[in-house]
This record gives sequence, structure tokens and C-alpha cells, in this order.
Amino acid sequence: MCLMAFAWQVGQYPLTLLGNRDEFHARPTREATFWTEEGFPQLLAGKDLDAGGTWMGVTRQQRFAALTNIRAPGAAAAPRSRGTLVLEYLTSDVPPDQYLEHLGASASEYGGFNLLVGNADALWYFNSREKQARALGPGVYGLSNGSLESRWPKQQRLHDGLAADPQGEPSDLLALLADSRTYADAELPSTGVPLELERALSAAFIVGEAYGTRASTFMRLDGKGGLSFVERRFGPMGVPAGESAWQLA
Repeated sequence: MCLMAFAWQVGQYPLTLLGNRDEFHARPTREATFWTEEGFPQLLAGKDLDAGGTWMGVTRQQRFAALTNIRAPGAAAAPRSRGTLVLEYLTSDVPPDQYLEHLGASASEYGGFNLLVGNADALWYFNSREKQARALGPGVYGLSNGSLESRWPKQQRLHDGLAADPQGEPSDLLALLADSRTYADAELPSTGVPLELERALSAAFIVGEAYGTRASTFMRLDGKGGLSFVERRFGPMGVPAGESAWQLA
């Protein structure tokens, strides 16, 4: 994923999470579904068919994880795929703090990343540059391709939109992810990419022929062990390519 906002322990729901996955349209991907064929029927997630991992997922037991890349143009290819970090947590029963405990030692084997892992009772965050796991307290957070403390315009706008209505209906909250506006140059972060590309990437919903937003996802855990999950998919130039929804008690 490249952009998310999440409300943790705010109001009646333990978690409400919104996220956009931006990727090359040519990269093969399976839509979100339960991973029955892989032997993990409890896991609901999309699948990167190139490397085999996922960017976001949740289990019937309310374990969840999500990941964003840290933008680092020109960085050497890492030997391991970041998507395996999400998958390995979701297919284990290791508590979230213990899962992150030793990640600092192996973080350099992956490209730069932000990782959220949690369950209905705890949420932990790890940034591969900081190499320090930390528990997150109740609140609303925004995250993109920098860090949890970054204030990129699209990150802040999505945060503010969710903070205004953290108990909102899925369709209303998913509309926040469809924002394709770009921002003035003075507001843009400097991440090492050309200015024209920085402008294009400043949108929450990126529209492009070769690269853009591939999926918008809503995920919510309720206080009774259930979950809601909606995935909207898009093709080149932002053309809708399908939607799936689950409501599990």
C-alpha cells in the first residue's frame, strides 16, 4: 500500500482502516479473497502474484496487518519481498509485539517499509529506518511512503477525513480514497523523484496508464469479533475493475 489512515480504539469500533494500493498495472495481482488454496482459509487478503505476499490482510480471528513502502528512488533491489512480512504475521499466532521484536536485525533485507501488525486488543508499528517497534495508543493516524510523523498533504487530508467521521459508512469513507487532486509544489515532500512525478504521486488516488491506484480498501473490526472488508479495484487510468465486500460475524 502507499496510503492509509486508521482509527484505533476510537468510538465503538476497535479499528477502522482505509488504504490505497498504488502499483504498476502490469504487475499480476489476485483480488482479495480467502486463501483457501494456499492452506490459510482464515486469511482474507489480496495477493501479489509476482512475489507471493500481500500488502494488507485480516483473519477471521481479527489479526490484521498492513504495509506501505518507504519511497527511496535509486535504492538497490532488496533480496526479500516486503509482502512476506504481512503474510508471515497473518499466518502465525505470534503476538504483534513479539513478531516485531527481532525485525530490526533483518529489516535491511527488505526495501524500506512501514508495517502495522495487530489484533482487536493491540496495535504495533515498525518503521524500517527507525528500527524501533512501538505500540500505538487510541487515536486516528495517517501513513504514506514516509513515516507516521510525516505530514504529506494527501496523508494529512485522508487523516482529517477519517478523523471527522471514524464511525462512517464504508461508502462514505471509501470516497475519501477516490480524491485525485494534486497539490501545489510548495506543499510537496522532497523524496528524490523528479518534480513532475512528485506532483503526480501527491494525489491520494493516482491515475495513470502504466502506474496508478490499483485498489481502495475499507476494513473494520467490530467489538464482537466480526469484521467488514470492502475492496474496490481499478485498471489503467482509474477505470473501475470490480468490487468485493465481506461482512463476517
